[in-house]
Order: sequence, then structure tokens, then C-alpha cells
Amino acid sequence: MSRTHAESVIKNIIGEIVQQCAVRGHTVSDTLVAFMVKAVVLDPRNGFNVDRTLTKQDVQKLEELCLDKLMEKCSPSLDTIKMQVYFDMNYTSRREFLEDIHRVLESKLSTVSREITDSRVKTREELDALYRKIITYILLRSALGSPADTSAVQEATAALQSVFPHTELGAFMALLKRDKEQQLSELTMIVTGIRLFNKASKKEETDLEELMPTILNKALPVTSKSIETELRGTQSLAWKYTALLEKQTVGNSQPAEFDVPVVLLRQALYNVRQHELVTVLSADAGLCAKHVEILQTELSSQIKLLRETVKSKTAVPAAKVFPLFKTLSKLWSGLQDEAELLNILSNIMLNLQPFVASQAKMFSEAYLDSLLEASEVKTDEQRMSESSDERIVPAKMKTQEWLLPETTGCFSELPLQYDGVCGYTLVNRDGLLLPGNPHIGVLKHKEKLYVFSSKEAALKFASTPDDFIDEVAEKAKYSPELIQLLKLHQQFSCVSPYSEVSKSLLVKPITKCESGTQTDIHPVETNIVKSYEWNEWELRRKAVQLADIRTKVTHSTQTQLSHMRRENTTQTWLPKNAACQSKRDGESNVPKPQIYLAGLRGQRDGHMVKTNLTRSVDE
Repeated sequence: MSRTHAESVIKNIIGEIVQQCAVRGHTVSDTLVAFMVKAVVLDPRNGFNVDRTLTKQDVQKLEELCLDKLMEKCSPSLDTIKMQVYFDMNYTSRREFLEDIHRVLESKLSTVSREITDSRVKTREELDALYRKIITYILLRSALGSPADTSAVQEATAALQSVFPHTELGAFMALLKRDKEQQLSELTMIVTGIRLFNKASKKEETDLEELMPTILNKALPVTSKSIETELRGTQSLAWKYTALLEKQTVGNSQPAEFDVPVVLLRQALYNVRQHELVTVLSADAGLCAKHVEILQTELSSQIKLLRETVKSKTAVPAAKVFPLFKTLSKLWSGLQDEAELLNILSNIMLNLQPFVASQAKMFSEAYLDSLLEASEVKTDEQRMSESSDERIVPAKMKTQEWLLPETTGCFSELPLQYDGVCGYTLVNRDGLLLPGNPHIGVLKHKEKLYVFSSKEAALKFASTPDDFIDEVAEKAKYSPELIQLLKLHQQFSCVSPYSEVSKSLLVKPITKCESGTQTDIHPVETNIVKSYEWNEWELRRKAVQLADIRTKVTHSTQTQLSHMRRENTTQTWLPKNAACQSKRDGESNVPKPQIYLAGLRGQRDGHMVKTNLTRSVDE
């Protein structure tokens, strides 16, 4: 069977089972049915072979078995699987929860925001309507009152007019859509900050801590208390079921006789252990409380800073006070997010409660106490403290690697296999779940970490770890809820977490990896042709080079690489000291004759006068 055809067959099987369940009055999700199909195929008692093509009889048998399991009434095993599916599909990280909250808020306000940014108003009535829409948007986003509340609308209008009067609407309409959205967001933060400051101004300084969303005031104590109460009740049941099963499988003594099958007790234990998921919800609720406390402190300090900035001044520069209002609004939004997150956690906890109803119906508190009689019910903390004195000595265990708290950093954050459950006890005591104690020693085997409930269990598991790992996987095939409970998805390649469920259920996964092979071009060295060239362009380059050389003259040149090929000798004569003496140049001059004659013109009988102005030689 090809992979595509197998996926199509499984998809049809899932659709048929969902339809049959709906006909019988039960609504089930595709994810639940998909996992149930996997569980039925993995169970050796059903006789399915994943390597063999499914026949029509196999498909019919598979559908019938899945329907029988899905239609079981008062089944702790089925409730555990449903609980796992619900939690895995609805719970996520705090960051993703907050992203979902913001996404939902944006989707709710998108219509109003679009009406504001896309409007093309012309008349004064339309401008007034647009201004009212802006006020409505601010009220909805800030959650400080409803648009139907007259007093809230009046407060928001007064705050908006102080920073964005009607006359600014013309400039607002001339902006681009992106700039409109940005200005709308800034206006919302400023108006929200102003209203919060006005609200705080009516209170005394001692009452500032009470300035928080109403829903948060109600939800924080109620949610935290209800989750803690639920967790205490679940843990108490888990300890009682553990004591009963421990009494049934203790040592070589005669097992206790119960009115109900031990299988149901074991399923009930798995059910309440899975319900301890509320521990995660409790941690998240505690984190919410811490964030609320921090936000409240920052909100109070911000209001005090605003009071000091404003005081009794008639006017305050916008550049100085607007950032403070925006910060105040962001803190308020943070408180709103915490309120919504607490509401989500509370809903998840309430929706988990029906999944423990079957075990509570089968085994009431009074009935469990009667079965226990005088048996001691130990808490997980008591079991840890009792086994903490037992320590593995790594020096005596040379064949295995052990991690101890004294020699390992971040010891409490190690990713433990089986979610911290002792694998040896699970195998040797008929599926009993006992928490492992890391302080005994953590076994590192094939890059995975295992913990144990006692030193004896650790030593026996370490003697043949692969055998015990295979046995744990076999146990999970008979109790499919253990796959999710003990995080065994890696050992069952065809089973993935519910949030990543795949349609390829009965086909072995195709393992892909990047690989490369290299083949010798010339296995025999003597056959290598040194001048061979496969590249056509390289051959062309060589041809052009040869054609160019034909027109050149050969020259011999001595270079840095060739000057050592022969001996070179050079003789030089240093310049000698030499001097010469020459006669001094001299000069001689004679006076320049300068003689002037007067009386040569203008007189017929005149007398000529001669004047000698030549300088003397001695001068």
C-alpha cells in the first residue's frame, strides 16, 4: 500500500467513525478518533500488523473496536485520553495565550477601526458621527466603561476634546490610512491615561492599589483558590490510589482482595495523575499574580509621578505629560491581559473536571477509605524524603553514567524520561506509577535521563536498561493513555502529540536524511590522462591562449623564483676620498666713457662746449 493510499484509507476510517459516533449521540473530534485508531492498532491483543495491507475485514474490525472504546460508559481510561486531547489542544504557553488575546481584541475592534479610517465625511453631521465613533473605539479598547454608559462617554469625550478637538478632524481625514491607525492608537492611550489619572485623583494615595480592572479584582483570588483546591483534591486521590495498588503488588505477600478489578484501580490512578495537569495551571495563575503585583506597583508610582508633574499647574507641556499618560495606559492594558489570561485558565480548569467524573463515580472517597483500612497513605513528598538517604556512588558504577545534584548544574531542570516516573516500578509492579527521586541519582543512558523511586530500582534498571525501556513501551500498548502521560511519543514513531496529530497512522514513517556518495573517476592510476579536460569552456580558453601565444616572442626573465638557479657574482668598488683645488674667479671693469657736447645746434657762429663725465678708475 502506497503512503498516499494509506493516508486516504485512514482518513476515510476516521470520517466513518466520527459519523457513526454522531449517529449514536456522541460528538467526538477527529483528533480523538485518530488517536483511538492508533491505540487500537498498537494493542497486541487486537492482532493488527502495520506491515500488512489492510483488508476490508481489517477495516471493519478496526472501526468496530474503535467504536466500542469510544462508546464505553464510565471508563477512566477513555476519560484520561479525552482529557489529554482537550488539554493538548487548548493549553499553550503564556506568550501564545497573550498573542491570542490581542488577536481576538483586534478582530473585535477591526470593524470600528475600519469605519473610522475609511470614512469620507463631508457634512458637519458626518463629522460629529465620526467623532462619536472615535470615542466608541477608545471606550472599547480601553475597557473603561461601555459605550452605552452615559457617564463613561462623557468622561471620554471631555478627555478627547482636551487633546483632539473637533477642529482637528479635517487634518485627521487628510492622513493616510496607516497614519490614521497610528494616531487612533495614540489617542486611545492618551485618553485612557487621562481617565485613569482623573479616576486616581479622586482616591487617596493609600487606595491607589485598588485601581485595577474589576474583573481582575474578582478573578484573581477566586481562580487561584479554586485551582489550588482542585489540585489538593486530585493529589489526595492519587496518593490513595497509589497506596491501594502498592498494597496489591507489595513484595511476595498475598495480594489484597478488592471488590473491583485492579485494572480499574490502575486506570483511575492514571486518570487522576493526568488530572494533575492543574499543577501547570496553578503555576500560571501564580505567575499572573506576580505580574499583577508588579503592574500595580508601577501603576501607583506612575500616578504619583503624574501628580508631581501636574500638581496645581494650569497648563503642562504636552511633550512632558503625554508620555506619562501613554505609560499609564500600557500598564492598564497589561492588567487587562492578566485578567483575560486568568479567565482562560479558569475555563480550562472547569472543562477538565468532567474528565475525572467516571473514577469519582466508581470510587467514592468513603469507598477508597474502606479499602485502605489502616494502610498508610504516603504523599509524594514523604516518598521523596524516605528515599533521599539512598545514594548511588558513581565510582562503583563504572559501566553507566550517573548524574548527582552536587556535580550537575541546573539539576532541577533536567529533562527526565517518563515525566519523572520510575520505569522499573512501572514494569515490575504491574503498571504502578511512583515518582522518581532524582537525589538518588539520575541514570544517563543513550543521551536520555531516568530517575527511580529507590536505589534498588536504580541498580536493577541500570543492569539491563534497554530491556526495561522495551517493557515500558509494551505496557503502554495495553494502556494507551500512558503514551501521553509518560511522554512516550519518541518510542512510538506512528504516535505524535495530539496537537501534531498526523493522518498517516498505519504506515511506518519514512526516515529522511541527507547523504552523499563519491565514486573514483580513475580506479587504475595508470589510466589517468593528465591532459584530459572535460569542460568545453576550459578547452576554448586554452585554444584562445595558444592562438595568442603564436604572435608573441619568447623572452627569458629572471624572477624571484628563478634567480637561485645559477650563481651570480658582482664586484663593486667603493668610492674613494678625493679632493681638487681650483683658482678663485676674479673680475675687472673699466669706466664707461660718458662725454656730452653742447652748442651744436641753433647758433650759426656759436661756440661748442665739451663736457666729460667719465668716472675715474680709482673710484
